[in-house]
Amino acid sequence: MIAYHGHMTPTSISFLNKTVFCCTRQQLFCLCILLMFSLNSRGLEIKSPWVQGGMVIGKTNPTHQIRFLSHSVRVNSDGYFVIGLGRDTPKNVVLTEVTSSGQETKHNFSVEQRTYREQRIEGVPKRTVDVPESALTRIRKEVKLTKAARKIDTTRQDFLQEFIWPAKGIISGVYGSRRVYNGQPRRPHFGVDIAAPQGSLVFAPVSGKVVLTHDNMYFSGGTLIVDHGHGVTSTFIHLHKILVKEGDDIKQGDPIAEIGATGRATGPHLDWRMNWFEQRLDPQLLMEGLPNRINN
Repeated sequence: MIAYHGHMTPTSISFLNKTVFCCTRQQLFCLCILLMFSLNSRGLEIKSPWVQGGMVIGKTNPTHQIRFLSHSVRVNSDGYFVIGLGRDTPKNVVLTEVTSSGQETKHNFSVEQRTYREQRIEGVPKRTVDVPESALTRIRKEVKLTKAARKIDTTRQDFLQEFIWPAKGIISGVYGSRRVYNGQPRRPHFGVDIAAPQGSLVFAPVSGKVVLTHDNMYFSGGTLIVDHGHGVTSTFIHLHKILVKEGDDIKQGDPIAEIGATGRATGPHLDWRMNWFEQRLDPQLLMEGLPNRINN
C-alpha cells in the first residue's frame, strides 16, 4: 500500500470488497499521465523492405496519424497501416507521424533503387504502335473509370493476408520493364504477366470486393479491379471472361475470371497489377516461388 499523509485524500481501488491498492489522487493523476505517455510513445514499426514497387506495411499507436506523399494514411484499430512505393520512387522518402497530442515526427527512409529491363525495337510500323485519334475519347473515359476505382479507401484489411498466385503459368512479362519503339520510349509495364491457355482460371490472390468490371477496354480488354482495403487494389486485364460482378465480396482462392487475349495483347496471358492509390506496385515482390508451382 502507498502511504499518504496530512490533508491528502486517498483514492482506493477495491476487489471483492477488499482494498488491494490505495494512492492519493495526485499520485493516481501522475500514474495516468505516465500511462498516456507510454502508450503515446509506442515506437513505429516497419514490417516490409523499402524498395521501388514495394507494398510497405507498418504499425504504430492506433491513435496516431500517418502521412505519406499526399495521403493521410488509414490506421486500423490494431495500429496497422499500408503505404505503396511506385516504380520510380526516389531514394529518400519521408513518412510523417502525428501523435494524439499533436506532436509531429518525420521519419526518413532510404528506398532501394531498381534497374529495369529495356528492350529496343527498330523498324516497327507506325500504325502498330500509335493510337488512332478516333480512339482517344474512349481511352480517356476508360482511364477515368480505372482511376476512380483505385481512389477507393475502405476499412477492409484483406491486404494483410499472405498473397497467393492468381493463376498457373509461365511469367512472360515483369514489372517496370519498358520497350522503346523506333527510338521512342513507351510507358513502362506495371504488372506481372502469366502466360497460360485461354480460358484458364484466375483466382483471387487475397480476399476483397469487386469495384470495377469491364468487358472490353481499348488497351486492357476484359478488366477487373478488386479492392483489398486501405487503398490497395488488384487489377486483372486481358481477360476472356469475368466470373464476378461489381459489389461482390470474394474470398482468397475464389475463381474470378478466365485468362484471355483481349485488348492490346499478342497472346493469352494474365496481366496482374497492383496499386496503392496512384502508386503502381510490383505484385511479384509479395510472392514466393513461381506461378507454375502452385496448387489451386
